[in-house]
Amino acid sequence: MFTGIVAAVGRIERVEPLGQEAGVRLTVDAGGLDLSDVAPGDSIAIQGACMTAVGIDGGRFVVEVSRESLSRTRGLDRVGEVNLEKAMRLDDRIGGHLVSGHVDGLGDVVSFEPVGESWRLVLRAPAGLAKYFAYKGSVTVNGVSLTVNRVADVADGAEFEINLIPHTIAVTTLKSLKPGDQVNLEVDLIARYVERMLGAAGASPAQQR
Repeated sequence: MFTGIVAAVGRIERVEPLGQEAGVRLTVDAGGLDLSDVAPGDSIAIQGACMTAVGIDGGRFVVEVSRESLSRTRGLDRVGEVNLEKAMRLDDRIGGHLVSGHVDGLGDVVSFEPVGESWRLVLRAPAGLAKYFAYKGSVTVNGVSLTVNRVADVADGAEFEINLIPHTIAVTTLKSLKPGDQVNLEVDLIARYVERMLGAAGASPAQQR
């Protein structure tokens, strides 16, 4: 479990194929992320996707990404900067919102432009995720916990708008986004449970088992 508060911007330095249809092994420079309390088997979110560290070497760590994960995410198959967050502890402060690190789908950047000192980011989510977005609700974009400022249904899904403050631009990879890019989206965890409960509300006890 994570909070969506990026702890450091790291960099994927090396991408090694693990074999045909077997995924890749990534070597990641952790940047400013403290790895002193991280051991093999611990979880680290990379661009919002929860990955298991299989090796630690000073300021670098290694993860193995399955072909399935590669097909459902962006930014884990090439050298470049990535948002990093270690798994939260039970006594941690939740500065963002509860984030599972399981990417639900890919969003498309519609526009990204400065507005005063901040930036306005407009994303389009696919139809399968559209119902999970709400005004002032939470969303995770490339591992960053953000607040939805506007949402509108469109023919092929939903478009939603986010305001990014200068601090978020400075300490995450979101600053490099441009129209046409794809991003990793994780919808609000609570919204998923609410949908499930409402969907089961009319079912009989036997149907619910």
